[in-house]
Amino acid sequence: MLVAGLCRAAHARGLRVAPFKPQNMSNNGAVTADGGEIGRAQALQARACGLEPMTDMNPVLLKPETETGAQVIVQGKRFTTTRAAEYQNLKPSLMRAVLQSYQRLRAAHDLVIIEGAGSPAEVNLRAGDIANMGFARAADVPVILVGDIDRGGVIAQIVGTQAVLDPRDAAMITGFMINKFRGDPHLFEDGYKLIAARTGWRGFGVLPWFTEAWRLPAEDALDLRSTQRRAGLHIVCLQLSRIANFDDLDPLAQEPGVQLTMLGAGNAIPGDADVVILPGTKSTRGDLAYLRAQGWDVDLSAHIRRGGHVLGICGGYQMLGATIADPDGLEGPAGSDPGLGHLAIDTVMNPEKRLTRVQAVHSATGKPFDGYEIHLGRSEGVDRARPFAHVTGQPEGAINASGRVQGSYLHGMFRDDAFRAAWLAGFGAKASPTSYSATVECTLDALAQHLETHLDIGGLLARAR
Repeated sequence: MLVAGLCRAAHARGLRVAPFKPQNMSNNGAVTADGGEIGRAQALQARACGLEPMTDMNPVLLKPETETGAQVIVQGKRFTTTRAAEYQNLKPSLMRAVLQSYQRLRAAHDLVIIEGAGSPAEVNLRAGDIANMGFARAADVPVILVGDIDRGGVIAQIVGTQAVLDPRDAAMITGFMINKFRGDPHLFEDGYKLIAARTGWRGFGVLPWFTEAWRLPAEDALDLRSTQRRAGLHIVCLQLSRIANFDDLDPLAQEPGVQLTMLGAGNAIPGDADVVILPGTKSTRGDLAYLRAQGWDVDLSAHIRRGGHVLGICGGYQMLGATIADPDGLEGPAGSDPGLGHLAIDTVMNPEKRLTRVQAVHSATGKPFDGYEIHLGRSEGVDRARPFAHVTGQPEGAINASGRVQGSYLHGMFRDDAFRAAWLAGFGAKASPTSYSATVECTLDALAQHLETHLDIGGLLARAR
């Protein structure tokens, strides 16, 4: 969030600026113009810079598949799947790609704003680090330490970080700032001065909580939340354990005529749900087992019997079919599982990952929209004769005979205002006249102004080299 705001502020000052995150961990990916994938956060930061997302902006992306394992994406392409302990040994070999990407961005722009990952105080993980001080040292870039006061203990966070850092790492840090402050900032003046005195680092300001942050696409699944209870179309999204590309739901959450419920573990699908969405997931078979463990398979069948509607997106689309086979163990142990059986399709995972931006036409409304595909696996079956959409004239997705169960591999469809309005109208709901894209742009401008008001942006930019 901070990097997005700083990018927009620098862009507004006329600088050619680009974002960079050496290593990110997220299942919320974005497809780049050069046919790769990066973290959704870097795509938002690119937008703040007025740029198309590029794979160099996030050269290493980790996409968790299990509690201890993740798919490793390097410069936009799948590199391997590894466990956490094995990744520690893999990291040093990735530094070359990280530095290559950084140098290309630096050569093409006036300024590169780099986002770290986690905390530089994780000194137990310092060996081979490519995300924080290891990268800063290798690339010789100055570091600003950001303390999250909302978590509490921010004085200890910053002073303690200096205490545990290797002196050569600590020498890279040129200042600090405080983030997510609530209340009267004057009450923190003594704490702010104490940090500066104890560390010798310059403070660049105290940033109050930005209340409009929810209007920007969320990257972290921990940011997912339901809308306040209100009258209108009730959409329930199942919050899967490996939920991916959940920013698909952001435009719906901002519709005043929609009540969006992000349904967490242990909760039954509400009986008043109009539409249930099965979202994308990084582990289709794993999350299918998770879905069944919540009893959502039983709830979903009851919802359909009552005349309710279902939309599966990407992995959620695969789950709705008859079978899901992963013969090569690409997303976990090799094998096959029965699907939920609401769509007559069968899915087979294959090593070739589909990463592409598309222009589609919705079958039911005839509305065109832009979207993207980011998935393993192909789905075939008789319900494909009733496609959800058409892409370059070819059928995409599937609909069952009743028309109430639909699935598609296409992400990002609800960002298109005209399509979203037509889709909602099919359920008797009226869309807001406000453009989602315009809302994101206005919010980025407001975020940049928020930072300009409360931080020493000029001083921060002067530290760049």
